[in-house]
Amino acid sequence: MQRIIFLVISLFFVCLSQAFAQQQEPPKGPWSGSLGIGFLNVSGNAESRSSNAEGLLAFDKGKWHHELLGRALGQSQNNVSTAEAYKLAYNLEYDFTDRTYAFGLVDWNKDLFGAFSEQSFEIAGIGRRFIVSDKHLLNGEIGVGATQNEAQDGTTDEEFVTRLSGDYTWNISENAVFSQTLAVNISSANTFLESVTALKTSIAGPVGLSVSYTVRNNSDVLPGTKKTDTWTAINLDYSFGK
Repeated sequence: MQRIIFLVISLFFVCLSQAFAQQQEPPKGPWSGSLGIGFLNVSGNAESRSSNAEGLLAFDKGKWHHELLGRALGQSQNNVSTAEAYKLAYNLEYDFTDRTYAFGLVDWNKDLFGAFSEQSFEIAGIGRRFIVSDKHLLNGEIGVGATQNEAQDGTTDEEFVTRLSGDYTWNISENAVFSQTLAVNISSANTFLESVTALKTSIAGPVGLSVSYTVRNNSDVLPGTKKTDTWTAINLDYSFGK
């Protein structure tokens, strides 16, 4: 049943791409975004199933830039859930100049099998666009704020946090884009690191394929809990706007 649903969604995206391809100059506005979905089902001696979805919505007008990101993933082995994680983040930027900007970030993460069942960050700071060209974009940020953490045993804490982050984009060609983001949130009790490496290619118009590798690490975890979680996602993407 899930395989049929995935095929239907894939066909829907392809039909949309053909409709957009017929427009020589599609209208562009302040809104842009993307939607990606991936699914893998393996049967035989062992049953395994994994799925992931990611959505991005951006609004740019003048000096103001808004971005909302949502991500979910799940994995099961022989009908027993082995991974389930969610992310919801909102980022606001205001340009002081073409290169320097202020930002505010709210980042919520939930991981039923990770070192922490729930982590939230509220950050404000300054960013700088170090490289801006047709091929390469490189941004760096520093900020301060607060973090709330809930461990798998139910214990909670709230801490002051310092954030260092950066993101790099390489437009390899008209149909291929490489990106790398890295964020480190440092508090007295724990250091949280998240890295996302991705490669996106265009298949037909706004429909494309993306491969991403995510690393999440917490420096201070409960005994018997691994500090690092990683996952690889392969998604069919639909993009609109810029």
